[in-house]
Amino acid sequence: MKVIIDTNVLVSAALKDRDPEEVILFVAQNPDFEWIVSQVILEEYKGVLQRDKFGFPQALLVKWFDVIEKLTTMVEVDIDIEFPRDQKDAKFLACALASNAEFFITGDLDFTQAQKLVKTTILSVSLFKKIVRDVWS
Repeated sequence: MKVIIDTNVLVSAALKDRDPEEVILFVAQNPDFEWIVSQVILEEYKGVLQRDKFGFPQALLVKWFDVIEKLTTMVEVDIDIEFPRDQKDAKFLACALASNAEFFITGDLDFTQAQKLVKTTILSVSLFKKIVRDVWS
């Protein structure tokens, strides 16, 4: 199953929030799941993790960059999508469409309005954990 993970979930995981880290590692290490990214999503992940406001130590950045580089699958996205609620987040919806992802995990409530734009199931970390990870494990 293809899964897209929003940047806010990755940041939460890096901040040591148990559920996001647990869900990301479940997706990344389970052979039945595939963590999908596009080039622009990958660039956003790295750029956001390096922001001064988080103050992540270099060792933690190296750890998460290693996880991202080794455990994600890059897809080519040649779809433009209009997402008036927050156009900068349209890259996640475009990736979902291009990859036919089953799930998009996010903590951003703006995406509740996006469900009608994609077939991908958009859900929170806690809901993914409850209805997918806990059932799958």
